[in-house]
Amino acid sequence: MSKIELDNKCVFVTGVAGFIGSNLAKRLLKENKGIKVIGLDNLNDYYDVKIKESRLDELKKFDNFNFIKGNLADKELILSIFKENKPQIVVNLGAQAGVRYSITNPDAYIEANLIGFFNILEGCRNYPVEHLVYASSSSVYGSNKKVPYSTDDKVDNPVSLYAATKKSNELMAHAYSKLYEIPSTGLRFFTVYGPAGRPDMAYFGFTNKLIANETIKIFNYGNCKRDFTYIDDIVEGVIRVMKKAPDKVKGEDGLPIPPYAVYNIGNNHPENLLDFVNILQEELVRAGVLPKDYDFEAHKELVPMQPGDVPVTYADTSALERDFGFKPSTSLREGLRKFAEWYKEFYM
Repeated sequence: MSKIELDNKCVFVTGVAGFIGSNLAKRLLKENKGIKVIGLDNLNDYYDVKIKESRLDELKKFDNFNFIKGNLADKELILSIFKENKPQIVVNLGAQAGVRYSITNPDAYIEANLIGFFNILEGCRNYPVEHLVYASSSSVYGSNKKVPYSTDDKVDNPVSLYAATKKSNELMAHAYSKLYEIPSTGLRFFTVYGPAGRPDMAYFGFTNKLIANETIKIFNYGNCKRDFTYIDDIVEGVIRVMKKAPDKVKGEDGLPIPPYAVYNIGNNHPENLLDFVNILQEELVRAGVLPKDYDFEAHKELVPMQPGDVPVTYADTSALERDFGFKPSTSLREGLRKFAEWYKEFYM
């Protein structure tokens, strides 16, 4: 693998007002001398824009951060960003997220996840980069029965349009890596959570409902298992990956082997949804978000599976450990405690 220094580099981060993008940009700006971060986001209202704006406000405190409001699908804009800034590293986290929303609003996924990603690849082709890192998703594993999920598994059976667009990103990146020797690494993220996270994620939605005295639905009668991965662990993984690009090498036939890789980033420790909800509730009480005498039992309802959902997601992260010496380590209780404390401060 080729080592990449982040000091004095220009890094282009898409989806910079998003959950992962904003946390990544903040750490890059804090820790790397002379780094310049160009951030793009369309600030759409898929979820509460106030959260996106508060994340951006944090980033705007840094002199070497430059924010551009715009759409990934706007090819002219994307190519102009490449032309003017010549980023050495691109981290594409901008995408339309969410499985359920892809059933009601498919157009948004084609625009952001396919056309948008194509524009990024075109930028990398026309203005060569040292490394393209992009978000894929654990959803590409679809209804695979074998767990833990390994990047060696066949992933040809997506169960949602969202998953299909993410798998397409991997295929498109592979083609561009092969044709134009663009070093690219795809990251399949597993259920990312933490402070200032996405309100469409279960733990956030549960919290909002519990406060409003509504009942929360726990799918698959609480028997879903998810590899919950704390945001700081995800960011640490992304930064380590950014610093090591797949090598440009030639095969036995003298032709280039695509400098292409895909990794899982997950906790490698699936948690039962019911346990997760119980810990969440305890931490919300501890942080003073919910009253001490809160009757949790009266507010939960066990229901069957939703279409497009899978019962278990569980990452095999051995390749990440082998190549980057890294494994997520934040416990669920520690992560949910930080979320509960943030929620109290932000909303109450």
